[in-house]
Amino acid sequence: MAHETQVKGKLSEMTVIKALLANGWEVAEPSVDEIYDVVAKDPLINEWKTFQVKTIRRRRDRNNEMVIYATDGSGTPYQPQDCDYIVGVEGDVAYVTECTGIREYWATDKAASERWVKLTAAGEVK
Repeated sequence: MAHETQVKGKLSEMTVIKALLANGWEVAEPSVDEIYDVVAKDPLINEWKTFQVKTIRRRRDRNNEMVIYATDGSGTPYQPQDCDYIVGVEGDVAYVTECTGIREYWATDKAASERWVKLTAAGEVK
């Protein structure tokens, strides 16, 4: 049986794929392991973009703020040349932000709704 973190990661990727498809993106997954998890074509500009998917964690010691830990297995932050977007998943919601090379992306619920693009299978929520 797969490790719990592998299952959680795959469910997060599936949530992102479902949300992107629902919002008109064409989606592909790499056939071999890449630094990014998902590749999708933006329906507005007709360009392929890469997405690194992470599960959002809530920090009780920081007023229950959302945090996306945007590092690889060795703790190195993903850089803009690694992927175009970092996507944090919480439940059935995907929060998309540009990859800027930082280790952690933090937001309150209010700030997330202003700074990150919120996608669901029902469509984009702003």
